[in-house]
Amino acid sequence: MSTLRNIACGQTVKVRKLNGEGPVKRRIMDMGITKGVDVYVRKVAPLGDPIEVTVRGYELSIRKADAEMIEVE
Repeated sequence: MSTLRNIACGQTVKVRKLNGEGPVKRRIMDMGITKGVDVYVRKVAPLGDPIEVTVRGYELSIRKADAEMIEVE
């Protein structure tokens, strides 16, 4: 199982599952990251936090802790 946190720059992956509870999971889903959507990893900050991604045509920055909850394939 790999998470969004482990994906290298320049790769596109598909969201398999969202882990996490209540408000955190809700916030991730509100950002447009839902099961089956493609996520393109644009940039990873020098210390790994945050990760910049493109989802549904717009750009997001996601914290490592949140990226850890997003299972991808």
